[in-house]
Amino acid sequence: MTKYEFTLIIKGQFELTEEIADELFEAGCDDGTPGVCNGVLSIDFHREGNSLEAAIHSAITDVKSAGYAVERAEIEAEAMPQTV
Repeated sequence: MTKYEFTLIIKGQFELTEEIADELFEAGCDDGTPGVCNGVLSIDFHREGNSLEAAIHSAITDVKSAGYAVERAEIEAEAMPQTV
């Protein structure tokens, strides 16, 4: 499998709390690092998958299961897949 790096931007305004971090971790986002900038919650993922699309889709599913909606996914141009 290949490891993909991308960021999911969550809809709404947030302050990152331990409760939010725990909810995301318990929902399967343990391969992501949440952060907030100007009230915008984002999660930087390093997720394995058969394709970039599959990795992003599974991360979105995990975020939704934690009760949050995804606004968009962002991918850095330099982010190259890493074979694991």
